[in-house]
Amino acid sequence: MSAAALLAAPAFAPAATTVGNPAINIGIFALFVVVTLAIVIRASRNNRSAAEYYAGGRAFTGRQNGIAIAGDYLSAASFLGIAGAIAINGYDGFLYSIGFLVAWLVALLLVAELLRNVGKYTMADVLSFRLRQRPVRIAAATSTLVVSFFYLLAQMAGAGGLVALLLGIDGALGQRLVIVVVGVIMIFYVIYGGMKGTTWVQIIKAVLLIIGAGVMTLWVLGKFGLNLSTLLGDATTASQSAGGKDLMQPGLQYKNPIDFISLSMALVLGTAGLPHVLMRFYTVPTSREARRSVVWAIWLIGIFYLFTLVLGFGAADLVGSAAIKAAPGGVNSAAPLLAFELGGEILLGIISAVAFATILAVVAGLTITASASLSHDIYNTVVKKGTATPEEEVKVARISALVLGAVAIVGGIFALGQNIAFLVALAFAVAASANLPTILYSLFWKRFNTRGALWSIYGGLVSAITLIVFSPVVSGKAVDPVTKKSPSMLQGVDFHWFPLDNPGIISIPLGFLLGWLGTVTSKEYNAAKYAEMEVRSLTGHGAEGASTH
Repeated sequence: MSAAALLAAPAFAPAATTVGNPAINIGIFALFVVVTLAIVIRASRNNRSAAEYYAGGRAFTGRQNGIAIAGDYLSAASFLGIAGAIAINGYDGFLYSIGFLVAWLVALLLVAELLRNVGKYTMADVLSFRLRQRPVRIAAATSTLVVSFFYLLAQMAGAGGLVALLLGIDGALGQRLVIVVVGVIMIFYVIYGGMKGTTWVQIIKAVLLIIGAGVMTLWVLGKFGLNLSTLLGDATTASQSAGGKDLMQPGLQYKNPIDFISLSMALVLGTAGLPHVLMRFYTVPTSREARRSVVWAIWLIGIFYLFTLVLGFGAADLVGSAAIKAAPGGVNSAAPLLAFELGGEILLGIISAVAFATILAVVAGLTITASASLSHDIYNTVVKKGTATPEEEVKVARISALVLGAVAIVGGIFALGQNIAFLVALAFAVAASANLPTILYSLFWKRFNTRGALWSIYGGLVSAITLIVFSPVVSGKAVDPVTKKSPSMLQGVDFHWFPLDNPGIISIPLGFLLGWLGTVTSKEYNAAKYAEMEVRSLTGHGAEGASTH
């Protein structure tokens, strides 16, 4: 029986909401979790120092770190959200893939190598190098926590929808329980595995995800004579015959060109400001390896995003938009439903387990980044004024991970049902508005000072969050005739006044402008410290002591 037929069955039948065999799905899930937990426990044996816990002892090669970066970056949004967006919106959905990939050129050319040389563990190490420590670290930690929270929302919501689809959990209570379980496993990864355990999980998950998506891509193309043009044409015909629109035409999702430009700015500029991606550059021993790791990541991520084009249009043709929208996970169910359509219960279980591992790995990476910011930037530097021992720092980081995990669980419950690719786009907008201007100014502008950094971080952060809260993403979108729900986060209310879904077109230039304005209105300037930072960023000399000047 096809996925569409299963979902179209009478409401009282168990098969109505269960795709595949729940017992097989649970078994494959459990196997993945057991294997990854064993890896985390083994890797945690040497997590005694702060360098081991935060940066994996800087022992990873460029290739290993590049694969891990791909694993960190190719999140549930990439696999589930983008495939769903392409299946429903065609051309417009694929623009996510293009934006996410092009963003790595900014990271490669402007950020990765210099950041590795200047910093020690976190983004705040770079931002506070030649500025006043206390206020800048507090601002950087605040921004890190907010960006991580938005990203965590997307992953947790994806976990709830995915497992609900596979286990036939229709009720909100069951999906919330799934999110709690995911959160608990993730907390264990971070507390016991640290960066080393998390990195190995990400490496394994990246390999499995790319192989799984590659197998599905070849399988789909095989059904259309290995002809991409035939696939695109048939998917478009299937969409139109079902009452939809031409998937090859732009404008299905972005009817307002300004909205599209705003999203593009957030995607392209956001990657270089994502704290959990930036922290990965510290796990390699040299700046050359940092550069190699980004090159590896670009190749792997680029190949994967080409796969999403085939998977999305394949789902549109073989599963159908109506079946995808009616699934418990909504748009995010396109890839699992396609796997079931292609290879039945076994392929569905494997692909979904890989997606589940994807969520766990990314959530663990986000959590360790946020907890490192709290312990290293706030506890050690601000509270203890640099006197905390590495053991104390790691202890606080683990406590922070526990608290952040609880916050992620609660946030994920509220984000259930949202398109996770879009939630991630919001995280990118905040990162590009608050973090990127300050990072670039710190690395390249000799005159930059503390006031400029604070105005840039807080101005970009507040403007992005405010515009998101009062945008159609949170309230005010019309009810979808298929799902009978509004695509907005809050149902039945409308208090939006900002017309765009993504705030990037306003908040990103504002972050740069406020950084410039704050700098030119202050006379504070440390020429000697900038000269030291410039030498270190280009040579890497003294990088280990970057945060202890």
